[in-house]
Amino acid sequence: MRLRESGMPEECYWETLFDVNLILDRLGIDGNMGDVVELGCGYGTFTIPVAKRISGRLRAHDIDAAMVTRTKNRAEDAKIEHLDCLERDVFTEGFGVSDGSQDACLLFNILHCEEPVRLLNEAARVLRSGGRALVIHWRHDPKTPRGPSLDIRPRSETIVEWAQRTGLLVTDGPTIDMPPWHFGLRLKRV
Repeated sequence: MRLRESGMPEECYWETLFDVNLILDRLGIDGNMGDVVELGCGYGTFTIPVAKRISGRLRAHDIDAAMVTRTKNRAEDAKIEHLDCLERDVFTEGFGVSDGSQDACLLFNILHCEEPVRLLNEAARVLRSGGRALVIHWRHDPKTPRGPSLDIRPRSETIVEWAQRTGLLVTDGPTIDMPPWHFGLRLKRV
C-alpha cells in the first residue's frame, strides 16, 4: 500500500533536507546495534550510513522498485554486504523477520500513514525486548520545505500516544530536536 502524500523529490534536493549524521548520532545508531529493519529506504539517504554504523544486518524495505534499485546500487558502490534491500509492502506482508529478532526498527518520515498504530504494532512485533523503534518526522510547522500536509502530519505527542496504544512500546527519553526540519523519538520495546 502506498502511503498518502509519500512522493519523493529529486534525490539531490532530498538529501539537502537532512543532517544525516546528526540524526543517527542523536538516535544512538552505532556499532552496538545488531540487526535492524527499515521501512521506506527511498534513495538510501539513511540506509547506507546506518549500514556502515551497525554491527548486524540491515533489511531495508520500500514499495517502490526504483527506490530499492537505487539503494542497492549505492550499497554496491559503498561495498556494503550486510544489507538486504527488498521491494515489499510491509503493511500487507510485515517486515518478513521473526518475532523479537531486531535491535531496531527505523520509521523515518512514515508515520503520517493511514494506520500508524498498526505499523507501530508490527515494529513492536519484530523488536527484541529492549529494542527500539526509532522515529523521525517532519516538524509540525508550515515553514518546512517538504513533508505531508499539516492535517496528516503527526506531532511527537501524537506518536507517543500511538505507541502507548500498542501496549508494547514506551518512550525512551524526550522528543529529540533534529535540525533543520525534523524531530525524533526513541520508543523502547517492553
